[in-house]
Amino acid sequence: MEKIKTSITSETGRLEAVILHRPGPEVENMTPQNAERALYSDILNLSIAVKEYDQLKGVLDKVSRTFEVQDLLAEILADEGVKEKLVRDICCNEDICSAAGLLMELHPEHLSRQLIEGVPLVRDNLTKYLSDERFLLRPLHNLFFTRDSAMGVNGSMIVGRMANRVRERESLIMEAIFNHHPGFETTTFNPAPTGAEAAANSPATLEGGDFQVGRKDILVIGTGVRTSTQGIDFILEKIKQTTRERRHIIVQELPSVPESFIHLDMVFTFLDRDACMVYEPIIFELNRYRTIHVEIDNGRVKNITQEANIPQCLKKLGLDLKPITCGGKADTWIQEREQWHSGANFFAFAPGKVIGYERNIHTLNELNKNGFEIISARDIITGKKSPEDYQRCVVTIAGSELARGGGGARCMTMPVRRMEVD
Repeated sequence: MEKIKTSITSETGRLEAVILHRPGPEVENMTPQNAERALYSDILNLSIAVKEYDQLKGVLDKVSRTFEVQDLLAEILADEGVKEKLVRDICCNEDICSAAGLLMELHPEHLSRQLIEGVPLVRDNLTKYLSDERFLLRPLHNLFFTRDSAMGVNGSMIVGRMANRVRERESLIMEAIFNHHPGFETTTFNPAPTGAEAAANSPATLEGGDFQVGRKDILVIGTGVRTSTQGIDFILEKIKQTTRERRHIIVQELPSVPESFIHLDMVFTFLDRDACMVYEPIIFELNRYRTIHVEIDNGRVKNITQEANIPQCLKKLGLDLKPITCGGKADTWIQEREQWHSGANFFAFAPGKVIGYERNIHTLNELNKNGFEIISARDIITGKKSPEDYQRCVVTIAGSELARGGGGARCMTMPVRRMEVD
């Protein structure tokens, strides 16, 4: 495969390469009892979720190069040195160091599946026989939300520092892929401190759903239950160490409840060079959730100030975005319902060309009023219509099951290369 040099300088530049994960048995390897531990509020129907996912991938295959985590993982596991280090890192991180030898015997493709779908617990002693656990290595129920485990900024990839232990293996896998896969050229940064004890006690967390690149010099980052202020401070320190040029971080505080507010991209996403999607009650209405602007210049923090909201702060920096309202403007109940089903969570594959769920009809109507033609994923996949024929469009995918997993199109995509926006 031709080597891809990672480059993310905006949220809307034309997509050239993206990493996805097709939901598999790991999604169904849970029960109502452990769904909460798996960070789900319900159990998904895999057969329907896969059909919905295939619409997302089918559209992206038309406009970009797509890669699957499971395939990339199997390819790096073919290297015995990479395989041994990754397996030992995963097993020791999950307190089963003794299982590493058993997993090392597996063929790379089989091992890739096992690391994602889970390794069943063999009940060969009394402790294991009496255990309530079904798995020695638990399934990665959330892996199809590839957004969170690594995030691109300019020519680098930042490894996610997950807020919940059940997702830590995702970051280990993605870091190994970016460090060792011959198809990618990048530099990785990891906010996890070195040393097991230091890492376990670190308050720094950082997830991709909270991380957005407004421009080469502007990051917009949410802080709440998934990304801590210490995680954002890690980004701040890396900027100070790696450039003397001026940089801006816009920080948005987020509510801790309900769970639909877990990430910034559930209330704010970029749509075009001059448009964004907002959930008004958090972004615009008077509340206790602050918007903070951190300006870094010449390797030091120059100013930290409170701003009215994200769009106003961006406008001061030369990014004048028209806000489009999630759920429309007529009814706050409708806004709440559509936000709950990822109504603000859009993924741009080019300036003004985005993907979102077809169920959020009031949000789609609001987009249509602002010049976005509504096109179904089926029409794109079959070739009946092409995004190239529209200046602005929103491609709709089915989302009856995927939305119940707690995320939208942006959550399910990890861009690794975009063209620069004019």
